[in-house]
Formats: sequence, C-alpha cells, structure tokens
Amino acid sequence: MRRLLAGLAVGAFLVATSACGSSDGGGASDKNSSSGGTTTVKVGVIPIVDVAPLYLGQKEGFYSKRGLKLSMTTANGGAAIVPGVVSGQFQFGFSNVTSLMLAQSQNVQVKAIANGVASTGVSGKDFGAVVVKKGSSLKSAKDLEGKKVAVNTLKNINETAVRESVRKAGGDPDKVKFVELAFDQMPAALDKGQIDAAMAVEPALTTMLGQGATQIAWPLVDAAPDLTVAMYFTSTSYASKNPDVVKKFQEATAESLAYADAHPDEVRQIVATYTQVPATVLAKVILPKWPAEANRSSIEALEKLSETDGLFKTAPDLDKLLP
Repeated sequence: MRRLLAGLAVGAFLVATSACGSSDGGGASDKNSSSGGTTTVKVGVIPIVDVAPLYLGQKEGFYSKRGLKLSMTTANGGAAIVPGVVSGQFQFGFSNVTSLMLAQSQNVQVKAIANGVASTGVSGKDFGAVVVKKGSSLKSAKDLEGKKVAVNTLKNINETAVRESVRKAGGDPDKVKFVELAFDQMPAALDKGQIDAAMAVEPALTTMLGQGATQIAWPLVDAAPDLTVAMYFTSTSYASKNPDVVKKFQEATAESLAYADAHPDEVRQIVATYTQVPATVLAKVILPKWPAEANRSSIEALEKLSETDGLFKTAPDLDKLLP
C-alpha cells in the first residue's frame, strides 16, 4: 500500500509538470464540452515510437470524427502512468503489460481496452535491444553478469525481458546490476560510460547505434514469440461510468493502429512532433508492429517470467484484465 500511495504521488507530479500535446491546456472532461459536443480526454503516454498511432489518429481525425479530443501527457514509463489513471488524472493510459499485470495482481482497478504495440519477433530487427558502447568487451547477454544495465523502470517488463535473455545465453540474471534511467537519457549515459549496457527502444535505440553502439541481445524477442509489449487501458470505474467514451476510444485506436502499420513514413514524421529526435535518426528507426489484437499467449508467457522473477505475490487475473 505504501508503494501504491508513493506511485500515486509520482503520478500527480508527472501530470502537473509534463503535460504536452494539448491545444487548450485544460483538464480532461467526462462530459461533452460546448464546442460541438467534443469530449476531451487525457491520455498518459511515453515519448517513444510505440505511441505514434495515437498522434497519427488525432492528426487524421479518427478520434475527432467520434467526438473525442486527446490531450497527451508524458511520463517515463507505464509504472508511472498506472496511478495517474487510477486516480482519475488521466482517462486513458499507455502501459506495458507487466505494469498492468502488477497493478491487477495488487487489486488495483485497471482494465486493458485496446492493443498498444508488439515486438517484431525478429532478432536483429526489433525495436528494442540491449546495446553496449563501441569497443565494449560485452558480446552476449551472458556477459551482462556483474555489469550495470539501464532499464526505464526497475522490476518491470524490460528488466524481466533482459533477465530472460541472460538466462537463454547461459548466464545468471541475478548477477546483473539493473539501474533505472529514462530512455532519452540512455544515449548520453552509455556514451559517457556511466552504464555498461542499456535496454533501449526506438528512437533511443537508433540514436545509440548512431553513436557507434552495438546490439548484443533482443530481450522482447527472447521473452515470447510476437510479444504484446503494451496496451491502452483505463480504470474499471471510468469504464463502467463512461462506456460510450471507452467504445469510441477503442474504435478510434483500432483505426489508428491499422493506419500506422500501413503508413511507416508517416509514423516517422509524426514522431518528430513529440520527441527531440532528428529526422535523420527517425529515418533509420526500426518500427514495431501494431496488430489489432493482443497476443494472449505471449502475455501468459510474460506472466510466467514475471512470476519466476518474483514480481507477483498473487497471480494476476488475465480474464479480468484483458479485453
């Protein structure tokens, strides 16, 4: 409970300090505004390639034609977004499935409502990878034993995935020294030698490769075939009180995912509007998959890995959590 309350405080701070992407700067509303019956909803996101479909969908009018306006707010990871949604400061959020499973296992009232992003499933061509500095002696995940490895959130999906890569390479994941670092801070930290390796996702991954970094493992691929990495979610309370808004968000998001999958060039262009990444870097990023439906079997595999790593005291109820 103490950890949950601390998380709620962090969520409140993030909402107050890092809002972006809203033209009116106002708070979210459960009721239609007077401007043409539009409902403005706040969505907690991470400033990475994964959430490009939402920005594209807003630009293409997929949300507005259903009477929705999105006000995006950024955070470092899904673990910080969950308390923001539960406290009502966001109506919807983007989170990795591990954070959602952790919340559900602790009886936090969250409900996944739409698919978010998936691994490409291909080693060497995934949007997430462990990278090391140019000239590093580390050649495989096994070599991460005793080394300082950055992940965006401790005890979460990326740490679990890296641990599985270490296991598969014949190493002991308990010997890895994980440190928490935001994705956009990883390139500088690796370049300065403050960390030995980083579990990075796009566009930070391509930024590091441009600095001469080398990929040595693809944890999201190792965790499960065609892994569902993240989903969009809401609180069970908001879902029960606002079923029409939730349905509209689901429909618009599904259309946005399909559009992003079919228009990779537009994805790269839209990412430039909510990150500081140069166009030259974005032209090289490896895009994830945006399938319409979550891969249940991959989530079940991730649940087992999380249990192996001791993340759950009580197993999550996937039937209640997933759509």
